[in-house]
Amino acid sequence: MTSTMIQGAVFQGPRRPLVPEELRLDAPGPGEVRVRMVATGVCHSDLHVVDGEWARPVDLVLGHEGAGVVEAVGSGVEARAAGVAPGAGPGVQPGDLVALAWTAPCGACGACRRREDWLCTAPRGGGHRLAPDAIRVRRPDGTPVGVYSGVGTHATGQVVAAEAAIPIDPRTPPDVAALIGCAASTGVGAVRATAGVRAGETVVVIGLGGVGLAALMAAVDAGATVFAVDREPDKLALATQLGAAHALHPGEMTSVVRLTDGGADHALECIGLVATAEAAVDLVRPGGAVTLVGMTPQGARAAIDVYRFVEDGKRLLGSNYGSAVPARDFPAIAADVVAGRLPLGRLVTGHIGLEDLDAALDAMRHRDGARRVVVFDR
Repeated sequence: MTSTMIQGAVFQGPRRPLVPEELRLDAPGPGEVRVRMVATGVCHSDLHVVDGEWARPVDLVLGHEGAGVVEAVGSGVEARAAGVAPGAGPGVQPGDLVALAWTAPCGACGACRRREDWLCTAPRGGGHRLAPDAIRVRRPDGTPVGVYSGVGTHATGQVVAAEAAIPIDPRTPPDVAALIGCAASTGVGAVRATAGVRAGETVVVIGLGGVGLAALMAAVDAGATVFAVDREPDKLALATQLGAAHALHPGEMTSVVRLTDGGADHALECIGLVATAEAAVDLVRPGGAVTLVGMTPQGARAAIDVYRFVEDGKRLLGSNYGSAVPARDFPAIAADVVAGRLPLGRLVTGHIGLEDLDAALDAMRHRDGARRVVVFDR
């Protein structure tokens, strides 16, 4: 198979513009698939890189939250059994709508053997596909280009490990399919898999970006009473529409302790600020759980009153990727979207073009909206 020309936004260093470039995409190698992207989200993790808060190499196609249609598969890629619907069994084939996972589990490390895919220590496509034998994207002159988190979704096409391409129900809207790759799975998984929220419990969700709103939807779906916390009135209004029982400004969130007669069962910090991570500990009851979902700049540290924390028997959990097993969880989330249980389309603030990435990142800096999604021709 010959190479294909694509457009992709290449990271050139902190605080430098993301300008789409013409790039050459090689054919998929063994165990890989080539996808034509249909949509990609603009995530806060992208902003951390662009703002220099996370150290990443230059010459990477950015983006890690996307969906596409499989165009070609390399040798050794398992085909789905005849008559099995996408997402209902293993295997991927041309024509499948796939949500891309930014960790493609190796299946062999200790984490994978424990079925903790989100902690895989040697994901396929790891290291941003910068190893010489992993390069599939090049500039027209042949200069190699890496891809962020092995998927580099801010492009019109991509080659990824087959394990990163998860077939989902083709009825899933493209913009929502993209969000399943990160925001939705991170927020929904934090509630369902990491925290294990149950019906009748009380949950505080701090920060109502894409991840926080997805967590809120999952908590409402679980039958919990939800307290939503954010400083933006429009986000609080949306949270109420989505089923939050209480919508609070950060200055009001200590009222949770009074309103729940001692503290909530769960607090989920979904914005990635040291101050709110510390505050979350004081919002849960003795025996309650604090789940940290949002990602801070590298090196940030939070403080807790250790004596009080131990005395109260509280729990502190870290939720990486919503404790996701993509092959299991992506199709399940898509099924819930199609069935109307998770209205993830409400996360989308607007549809944009690849040339609008800088404006979308700036809107995120100003906490404007939840998720802007680049939508390509399908």
